[in-house]
Amino acid sequence: MAKFFVNGEQVDFRAAPDTPLLWALRDQLGLTGTKFGCGMAQCGACTVHLDGAPIRSCVTPVSAIEGKRVVTIEFIGHTSQGRVAHAVQAAWVDKDVVQCGYCQSGQVMSAVALLRENPKPSDADIDRAMAGNICRCGTYQRVREAIHAAAASLKKA
Repeated sequence: MAKFFVNGEQVDFRAAPDTPLLWALRDQLGLTGTKFGCGMAQCGACTVHLDGAPIRSCVTPVSAIEGKRVVTIEFIGHTSQGRVAHAVQAAWVDKDVVQCGYCQSGQVMSAVALLRENPKPSDADIDRAMAGNICRCGTYQRVREAIHAAAASLKKA
């Protein structure tokens, strides 16, 4: 059994210790905003925050998160990062980032983590932070524009 927190609630997870966090979130807790993409931590669709840092939940076993705090896309706006999350989500809409949408929860989680750590990222900073997020629709330029827009809106506020 693993004990950890998901979106502010304690979870007592009963399964094999090598169960990926992704499947605990989706199958056991019904949090389906976090997506399965590749299963090898290469596409970013499964990105969540673990104690504030973005991680790939498809390769993170529940045994590795004992006592830690997980935040998913469903709750990112209700955390201490809420202001940043709301700015990112608004910029995503304003810049029409989403095409098919499958990768977007991971993209947003990575963008929020970037702006929390670096409120004025350069293009190179954005490319580095978002490099592990694959968008099959190719919306990379709009992602970059949205991150710059979110940073600018946060600076104004």
